[in-house]
Amino acid sequence: MRTTTTGRVVLALAAASLLLAACSDDGGTASTGGDGGSGGDGGGDGAVGPIALDLPRSDSDFWNSYASYVPQFADELGIDLMEPTNSQNDVAALVANVQALTSQGAEAVVMAPQDTGAIASTIEQLNDDGVPVVTVDTRPDEGDVFMVVRADNRAYGEQACQFLGEQLGGTGKVVEFQGALSSVNGRDRSEAFAECMAANFPDIEVFEEPTEWEGAAAAAALQTRLTQHPDINGIYMQAGGVFLAPTLQVLRDQGKLLPPDDPNHITIVSNDGIPQEFEAIREGHIDATVSQPADLYAQYALFYAKAAVEGETFEPGPTDHDSTIIEVRPGVLEDQLPAPLVTIENVDDPELWGNQITQ
Repeated sequence: MRTTTTGRVVLALAAASLLLAACSDDGGTASTGGDGGSGGDGGGDGAVGPIALDLPRSDSDFWNSYASYVPQFADELGIDLMEPTNSQNDVAALVANVQALTSQGAEAVVMAPQDTGAIASTIEQLNDDGVPVVTVDTRPDEGDVFMVVRADNRAYGEQACQFLGEQLGGTGKVVEFQGALSSVNGRDRSEAFAECMAANFPDIEVFEEPTEWEGAAAAAALQTRLTQHPDINGIYMQAGGVFLAPTLQVLRDQGKLLPPDDPNHITIVSNDGIPQEFEAIREGHIDATVSQPADLYAQYALFYAKAAVEGETFEPGPTDHDSTIIEVRPGVLEDQLPAPLVTIENVDDPELWGNQITQ
């Protein structure tokens, strides 16, 4: 590749019952100790908490979908959920929100830090204060967290690489919209994509475009690359919730938004699994996306926050909700939730969360 820029899981029966109420085929994860949790109505008598949750941004269709699931699962899990805050992709705002929430009595904090390095000191302070932390979608570079709820982001990059490489027949030029490299997600997806391309498709030229998860940056980079290289035939978007609309607009403006059967069609693979991506697949505008489980992110982030308050512990191993808990560094566990590749072949699958919510 030429780069141009740039143990076993056993849940106490009470907790399993709660999760069965939330979803017919899910359940708990590897747990030892604790009483398994108590039922109750969110915010009512017997509810666990208060538990705080910070949303990472409101300019992403994916994160807005995640936010829409939070009240549902808080209620079903019997959690006293504090009013969620939104740090708007600003680590200083996240720090301020967490300080305010803990001063108001939060017994656990759920967060999705976009800058996984800068949040370390805040997590260490929460550790010192005895407030357990669950992070969703991202894994802090330092500091102890009770559980990381996340899909395997290296697999996102690898799946995107394999799909594009096969669709392009191993040759061509691909623009990659990288997420923020200060984020473990951006690093994991970028590194895995690069390694896969180098190993399997060395005749594909990849233009790596850092974007800081900003759609405008991606659009500007795409315009420049298409001007310089009008024969570009592939795009990898690391976050469809941010990049989909601006990418399609640039292609439309340049007359390059062509159907899959057109020989000049630009093959596009994305990450997120939002309804807008599914519709774009049906319309032939993009070809695939890796479906991040926004529903399961909300469900299990809250599940583990509740488990932390109740004194449960977990260990590495397979879960009964089709995921695997791994130890990412000493004492830090990550529940890696499944994230399937979605193409025209399975885009109408009713089990996909993107087909279960209204746009």
